[in-house]
Amino acid sequence: MRIALASDEPYPVHATVRRALEDRGHTVVPFGAIASGHDEPWPDVAEAAALAVASGACDEGVFFCWSGTGISIAANKVAGIRAALCADPGAAAAARIWNHANVLCLSNRTLSDDMAKELLAAWFDTAPGERGAAGVGRLAAVDARHRR
Repeated sequence: MRIALASDEPYPVHATVRRALEDRGHTVVPFGAIASGHDEPWPDVAEAAALAVASGACDEGVFFCWSGTGISIAANKVAGIRAALCADPGAAAAARIWNHANVLCLSNRTLSDDMAKELLAAWFDTAPGERGAAGVGRLAAVDARHRR
């Protein structure tokens, strides 16, 4: 798979995540600070990387910001994106099963190398589940009612 890897600031954990993604056979497509090596505005980074996922240029995404919250909010503004901020492997697996999330959002500030590997394993080893399909369908209806 082609994975959009995005952050607004460069952090050491990105190297661990990139290596773990590549070790799983994924092609990493860098965005924001991961591509440029310097700080970039999180809304702009999220939009560019989310558009790559939504358009199919990338299959999924792993996005970072200081808390993970801002980049997840910004990514979710792009139609077709279901970005989930996850701090533990159980939440990452649940986001795949129940929400069919296609972007994993993480905190630059709090993520250790070991937890990054555990989160990626939970995310990529869990397929979107049938149990979540009805909820995702209802979410699409909510989205349609509120898109301008």
